[in-house]
Amino acid sequence: MTSNTPLLIKRYASRRLYNTETSDYVTLEDIAGFISDGRDVQIIDLKSGDDLTRQYLLQIIAEHESKGENVLPVDVLTDLVRSYTSQAGSVVPQFLQASFEMLRDGQSKVMENMSSMNPMAQMPGFEAMQAQQQAFLKAMTSGWSGAGDAETKNSGDAGEDLSDIKAQLAELQEKLSKLSS
Repeated sequence: MTSNTPLLIKRYASRRLYNTETSDYVTLEDIAGFISDGRDVQIIDLKSGDDLTRQYLLQIIAEHESKGENVLPVDVLTDLVRSYTSQAGSVVPQFLQASFEMLRDGQSKVMENMSSMNPMAQMPGFEAMQAQQQAFLKAMTSGWSGAGDAETKNSGDAGEDLSDIKAQLAELQEKLSKLSS
């Protein structure tokens, strides 16, 4: 579930984290799950009103890294520490943000291409084969149920249509076997 407004998490004095949408307590693991699901979160200290989001996100990353889920190479971590202690610190946040935006955009485009691009769709005659399969299934199912009887009577000779479909399927199978060899 994605939303324009971040999920508000309140931290109580007891350090417990409270999800204001569901009115229940959550863990860091729950918050990591919300983020993985594409939801932005904002963690606020109830008493002071301070925004603690950055602190908790860093804690989530540290926990994942300590469990052996090493996403950040040591060189990157070293460079991050250096950026806090040098003049380069002013450039690093913008660079990291731009880099992650490019990564996110690239991943989105790959996922769009993977879902919309069926390798079979690139084959010559694929659309015709789909149409023929639909017509074949329609002809076959209309014989089994009374649903297609009216259409069969109105469309003329269903036997001829079925013969045409069989011939076209055989032709496409021949083309496919030539393409694969």
